[in-house]
Amino acid sequence: LLLPPITPSPGLPICSAAMAETAAAGGHGPSLRIDKFLWFARLAKSRSVAQKMAEDGHIRLNGRRIERAHSPVRAGDLITFPHPNGVRVVRIVQLPGRRGPAPEAQSCYEELKLGH
Repeated sequence: LLLPPITPSPGLPICSAAMAETAAAGGHGPSLRIDKFLWFARLAKSRSVAQKMAEDGHIRLNGRRIERAHSPVRAGDLITFPHPNGVRVVRIVQLPGRRGPAPEAQSCYEELKLGH
């Protein structure tokens, strides 16, 4: 299967044009690996812990069980995962660009309470 070459729109660098075409084709927008999101958002102590949780099938993404640490997550997705204090459910508000301080990490998701 051969795809036509990507031609940039006038005034846009090639990377922006490629991203715009990809977003228009899939309509999904930017994404991040679920293990990186959990680590960046400080929901997992380390990235290897987040990888293991995903690969062991302990995480649900939008209600579906996942078994891949590289599953993509996007703003608006729901993540359900085990935590020492019980099951946690979070909705992604925005994708973090780094593992920053706790207040910055907490602004990337909203906690949903079960049964409320």
